[in-house]
Amino acid sequence: MFSKACEYGIRALIYIAHKSTEGDKLSIKDIAKETGSPEHFIAKILQTLSKQGLVSSTKGPNGGFFLEKNAAPISVMDVIYAIDGPNPFSACVLGLRECDDKHPCPLHNNYKPIKIELLKLFSTKTIQELAISISKGNVINNFLRE
Repeated sequence: MFSKACEYGIRALIYIAHKSTEGDKLSIKDIAKETGSPEHFIAKILQTLSKQGLVSSTKGPNGGFFLEKNAAPISVMDVIYAIDGPNPFSACVLGLRECDDKHPCPLHNNYKPIKIELLKLFSTKTIQELAISISKGNVINNFLRE
Protein backbone atom coordinates (compact mmCIF):
# COMPACT_ATOMS: atom_id res chain seq x y z
CA MET A 1 0.00 0.00 0.00
CA PHE A 2 2.86 2.38 0.85
CA SER A 3 6.44 2.64 -0.27
CA LYS A 4 9.00 0.69 1.73
CA ALA A 5 10.39 4.04 2.93
CA CYS A 6 6.96 4.97 4.27
CA GLU A 7 6.55 1.63 6.05
CA TYR A 8 9.97 2.01 7.66
CA GLY A 9 9.21 5.62 8.59
CA ILE A 10 5.94 4.72 10.30
CA ARG A 11 7.57 1.84 12.20
CA ALA A 12 10.53 4.05 13.19
CA LEU A 13 8.28 6.80 14.55
CA ILE A 14 6.18 4.30 16.49
CA TYR A 15 9.35 2.86 18.02
CA ILE A 16 10.74 6.33 18.80
CA ALA A 17 7.41 7.38 20.37
CA HIS A 18 7.36 4.15 22.39
CA LYS A 19 10.89 4.76 23.71
CA SER A 20 10.54 8.55 24.08
CA THR A 21 8.08 7.99 26.91
CA GLU A 22 11.08 6.61 28.81
CA GLY A 23 13.15 9.69 27.90
CA ASP A 24 15.47 7.72 25.63
CA LYS A 25 17.25 9.20 22.63
CA LEU A 26 17.71 6.53 20.01
CA SER A 27 20.57 5.97 17.61
CA ILE A 28 20.12 5.15 13.94
CA LYS A 29 21.65 1.74 14.67
CA ASP A 30 19.08 0.94 17.39
CA ILE A 31 16.15 2.18 15.32
CA ALA A 32 17.28 0.19 12.29
CA LYS A 33 17.74 -2.97 14.36
CA GLU A 34 14.41 -2.74 16.17
CA THR A 35 12.38 -1.88 13.06
CA GLY A 36 14.10 -4.29 10.68
CA SER A 37 15.20 -1.40 8.45
CA PRO A 38 18.49 -1.00 6.59
CA GLU A 39 20.62 1.46 8.56
CA HIS A 40 21.51 3.75 5.64
CA PHE A 41 17.89 3.83 4.46
CA ILE A 42 16.40 4.63 7.87
CA ALA A 43 18.98 7.42 8.27
CA LYS A 44 17.66 9.11 5.11
CA ILE A 45 14.05 8.57 6.16
CA LEU A 46 14.65 10.05 9.62
CA GLN A 47 16.42 13.02 8.05
CA THR A 48 13.28 13.66 5.96
CA LEU A 49 11.02 13.30 9.00
CA SER A 50 13.26 15.61 11.00
CA LYS A 51 13.14 18.28 8.28
CA GLN A 52 9.34 18.01 8.34
CA GLY A 53 9.36 18.52 12.12
CA LEU A 54 7.95 15.09 12.92
CA VAL A 55 10.94 13.91 14.96
CA SER A 56 13.69 15.71 16.86
CA SER A 57 17.35 14.84 17.09
CA THR A 58 20.49 15.87 18.89
CA LYS A 59 24.08 15.20 17.92
CA GLY A 60 26.89 13.92 20.07
CA PRO A 61 27.64 10.91 22.27
CA ASN A 62 24.32 11.24 24.13
CA GLY A 63 22.40 12.28 21.04
CA GLY A 64 19.84 10.50 18.98
CA PHE A 65 16.26 10.71 17.79
CA PHE A 66 13.30 11.41 20.05
CA LEU A 67 9.85 12.98 20.18
CA GLU A 68 9.43 16.17 22.17
CA LYS A 69 7.34 15.70 25.34
CA ASN A 70 4.95 18.46 24.31
CA ALA A 71 4.88 17.52 20.64
CA ALA A 72 1.54 17.73 18.88
CA PRO A 73 0.06 14.35 18.04
CA ILE A 74 1.47 12.99 14.79
CA SER A 75 -1.09 11.30 12.58
CA VAL A 76 -0.09 8.35 10.44
CA MET A 77 -1.13 10.53 7.49
CA ASP A 78 1.47 13.14 8.53
CA VAL A 79 4.15 10.51 8.05
CA ILE A 80 2.66 9.27 4.78
CA TYR A 81 2.57 12.82 3.38
CA ALA A 82 6.15 13.52 4.52
CA ILE A 83 7.52 10.43 2.78
CA ASP A 84 5.15 9.44 -0.04
CA GLY A 85 3.68 12.84 -0.84
CA PRO A 86 0.23 14.41 -0.61
CA ASN A 87 -1.78 11.95 -2.72
CA PRO A 88 -0.96 8.46 -1.49
CA PHE A 89 -4.23 6.95 -2.71
CA SER A 90 -4.59 8.83 -5.99
CA ALA A 91 -3.24 6.03 -8.16
CA CYS A 92 -5.60 3.61 -9.83
CA VAL A 93 -5.98 0.39 -7.86
CA LEU A 94 -5.38 -1.51 -11.13
CA GLY A 95 -2.43 0.66 -12.10
CA LEU A 96 -4.12 2.32 -15.07
CA ARG A 97 -2.87 5.75 -16.15
CA GLU A 98 -6.32 7.23 -16.57
CA CYS A 99 -8.78 6.40 -13.81
CA ASP A 100 -11.07 8.91 -12.16
CA ASP A 101 -14.77 9.55 -11.55
CA LYS A 102 -15.21 10.51 -15.19
CA HIS A 103 -13.24 7.57 -16.63
CA PRO A 104 -13.34 4.84 -13.96
CA CYS A 105 -11.57 1.50 -14.10
CA PRO A 106 -13.68 -1.59 -13.29
CA LEU A 107 -12.82 -1.31 -9.56
CA HIS A 108 -12.88 2.48 -9.18
CA ASN A 109 -16.39 2.80 -7.75
CA ASN A 110 -15.81 -0.11 -5.35
CA TYR A 111 -12.45 1.22 -4.17
CA LYS A 112 -13.47 4.87 -3.75
CA PRO A 113 -15.38 4.42 -0.43
CA ILE A 114 -12.58 2.22 0.90
CA LYS A 115 -10.04 4.90 -0.02
CA ILE A 116 -12.13 7.51 1.83
CA GLU A 117 -12.22 5.30 4.94
CA LEU A 118 -8.46 4.71 4.75
CA LEU A 119 -7.86 8.45 4.53
CA LYS A 120 -10.06 8.96 7.61
CA LEU A 121 -8.30 6.19 9.52
CA PHE A 122 -4.77 7.38 8.76
CA SER A 123 -5.73 11.01 9.42
CA THR A 124 -7.14 10.28 12.87
CA LYS A 125 -4.88 7.47 14.12
CA THR A 126 -1.77 8.89 15.77
CA ILE A 127 1.74 7.52 16.12
CA GLN A 128 1.42 8.08 19.86
CA GLU A 129 -1.74 5.90 20.02
CA LEU A 130 0.06 3.12 18.17
CA ALA A 131 3.03 3.39 20.54
CA ILE A 132 0.67 3.11 23.53
CA SER A 133 -0.79 -0.08 22.02
CA ILE A 134 2.71 -1.55 22.02
CA SER A 135 3.28 -0.47 25.63
CA LYS A 136 0.04 -2.13 26.70
CA GLY A 137 0.89 -5.30 24.81
CA ASN A 138 -2.17 -4.96 22.59
CA VAL A 139 -0.28 -5.75 19.39
CA ILE A 140 1.73 -8.66 18.13
CA ASN A 141 5.17 -8.96 19.72
CA ASN A 142 7.07 -8.82 16.45
CA PHE A 143 5.39 -5.66 15.17
CA LEU A 144 8.57 -3.63 14.98
CA ARG A 145 10.93 -6.31 13.69
CA GLU A 146 9.89 -7.93 10.46
